[in-house]
Amino acid sequence: MADQISDAVLDALLAKDPLARVACETFLTTGLVVVSGEISTTCYADVAGIVRDVVKDIGYTRAKYGFDASTCGVLVAIDEQSADIAQGVDDAYENRQGADFVQSDDD
Repeated sequence: MADQISDAVLDALLAKDPLARVACETFLTTGLVVVSGEISTTCYADVAGIVRDVVKDIGYTRAKYGFDASTCGVLVAIDEQSADIAQGVDDAYENRQGADFVQSDDD
């Protein structure tokens, strides 16, 4: 369930902002979901709503199942990605793109 929630947050952000940078982790315990990480984006995503939708779609809709999508606690602890990490991602991406187009002059 944790991976599905993280994936849904990523998908929602990329659908609105294809250049979003998302480092999102989800932790679960009975009746509680914690979504944390660092995100850089120009858009808004209702993370708590996404969590509840995923939990509901999986089928956890009653407390007797150990989880209830409508009553579980949802804690969102997401910060903006630091400038240092963002620069590192940019540099790594540029290096990767350059590697795709390097040709050898040796025969």
